[in-house]
Amino acid sequence: MASPHHRVREDWLALMQEDVLAPEQPVFDCHHHLWDRPEGRYKSEDLMADIGAGHDVRASLYVQCRTGYRVDGPKALRPVGEVETVLDWMREHDRFPAGIVAMADLQLGDGVRPVLEALAEAGQGRVKGIRNATAWHPDRTVRSNPNPPPDGLLRTVAFRDGARAVAEHGFSLDVWAYQTQLDEVRALATAAPDVTIIVDHCGGPLGVGPHDRLDPENFRAWRDALATVAAMPNTRIKIGGFGLGVFGWRYADQALPPHSEALAEDWRPWVETCLDLFGPGRAMFESNFPVDKGQVGYRTLWNAFKRLAAALAPDERDAVFWRSAASTYGINEQIFAHDQRRILS
Repeated sequence: MASPHHRVREDWLALMQEDVLAPEQPVFDCHHHLWDRPEGRYKSEDLMADIGAGHDVRASLYVQCRTGYRVDGPKALRPVGEVETVLDWMREHDRFPAGIVAMADLQLGDGVRPVLEALAEAGQGRVKGIRNATAWHPDRTVRSNPNPPPDGLLRTVAFRDGARAVAEHGFSLDVWAYQTQLDEVRALATAAPDVTIIVDHCGGPLGVGPHDRLDPENFRAWRDALATVAAMPNTRIKIGGFGLGVFGWRYADQALPPHSEALAEDWRPWVETCLDLFGPGRAMFESNFPVDKGQVGYRTLWNAFKRLAAALAPDERDAVFWRSAASTYGINEQIFAHDQRRILS
C-alpha cells in the first residue's frame, strides 16, 4: 500500500532558512523513526544531519515503525529485530537514541512477557517502552499507517492484560490514536492504572475525510475527548505530528516551505490546549521525523515549538523540551545539564 506520508524533498526544504531561536535551550527529541523503504530512507546519517542543524538536541528517542524485523523465527519475536537493527545503525551515537519504544504485540495478553524480556535483552538497557499500531478510523481517507490496523485493538481484554504486563516490566506505553478513539484511551488508562500511557501526536486531531480542521465543532470534539484522557494521572502527551497528512495541513503543496512564525500561529490552538490540559510537567515536544519532514524542516520545526513555548517560565520550558520526556522514559537527566556541551561525533 502506498505511503500516506508527504514525500521528503530536501531541495524544497532548503528554500527556507532560519536562524536558530534560543540555541541555549537543551532539547530531547522524544519521538523519531528510522527506516529504509522503497519510498525513502532515513538512517543514522540522515537523523544526525537534522540534529546537527543548530538546535541543542542532547538525545533522542526512537519509536517503532516496523524497521528491520526478523524474517524468520517465532512471529511474536520478530519485532526484536527492530531493536537490533536500530542499535546497529546508530552504534556510533550512544545518545541517539538514548531510548527505544519497541513493538510487542499486546494482543498476546499476559503471554507477551517473554517478548518483553527478549526486547529488554536486545536493547541493552535502551528499551523504555512499547507501542502497537492502533490508529483506526472507519473512513478510508483517514489513514496514517501504510498497513492500517483493524478496529478495536485498544478495547480488547488481551490488550489491557498486555498493558498491565508492560507496566510490571517497568516499561511505558505509547499510544497513537485518533481523536475518535480517545474514549478508548481513557478506558485503557482506567483499566491499567499502573502503566504510564504517552498519547502521541496531540491525541490525533483530524482534518481530513469527514473532519474539517477549521470547524469549531471538530476542534471542541477533540479537546473534550482529550480532556477526559488528561484527567487520568497516568497519562502524558506528546505535542507534535502536525506534518501528518491526517491533521489536514498542506504545507507541502506550497511553493516555499513554511516559516516558523506561520507554523506557530497555525498550531497555537492545539498546542495551548495540550499544555492547558496536561500542564508542562506531563507534556513533551516531539519531531516525529521523518514523517513530518515532508512538510517542514528540522530547524524550522523546533523554532516553531520555541515560539509556542516563549511565554512559559524557564522551568516550564525545560519541562516541555526535555525534562518531562526524560522523566517519563527514565533517561539520565545529566545528559541535559545546562553546562554540558553536546558532542555529535
